[in-house]
Amino acid sequence: MDTVKRPDKRAERSRRTREKVVEAARELFVAQGYGATSLQEVADRAGVAVQTVYFVFRNKRTLFKDVVDTSIAGDTEPIATMDREWFRAACAEPTAAGQLRAHVHGTREILGRVAPIMPLIAAAAATDPEIARQWPDGPDPRYTVQYAAAEALVGKPDTRPGLSVEMAADLLFGLLSPQLYLIFVRDRDWSPDTWEVWARTALTSQLCADPG
Repeated sequence: MDTVKRPDKRAERSRRTREKVVEAARELFVAQGYGATSLQEVADRAGVAVQTVYFVFRNKRTLFKDVVDTSIAGDTEPIATMDREWFRAACAEPTAAGQLRAHVHGTREILGRVAPIMPLIAAAAATDPEIARQWPDGPDPRYTVQYAAAEALVGKPDTRPGLSVEMAADLLFGLLSPQLYLIFVRDRDWSPDTWEVWARTALTSQLCADPG
């Protein structure tokens, strides 16, 4: 007789507690800055004991890294962007135009979460050198993702003739950057929808063949 595996209630409680703490920390870091936010304030906002925050994250640096990582991912699951369903589905689109539509939309969702905390990363690294060491030197992970998207895109039937993977990756990396997103959405008060249409149109004109 098969036994039904019961959900692990303790693991589920732990996951939900972690999510509450990360969300509380994100809100406080954005509102007050990394340096001005204490773990006690995070615990109060999350509705947990400060000892719980220390037990789960050990220190504020580790919590900050989790805030950044989960902002990129959108959840606490340890799944890389290139292994995410939305990214794989975008790359599987049969045309370059279809891939760009799906890719820009997925990237817009990430930028909406990540762009507001980009200034925090620079400020935190400037005041706490240990923060910078949490992200090792090497290729920019964001470029690695855009290069993989470019590899999937180049060679599709409607791709601009002669387009190289490197050029496509550079254009994706530049036009879909958090910095450019902030310029338009935060500084120029564009809506995320307006930014998405602009980014898709700009990339389509650069990466896809002229229609006629």
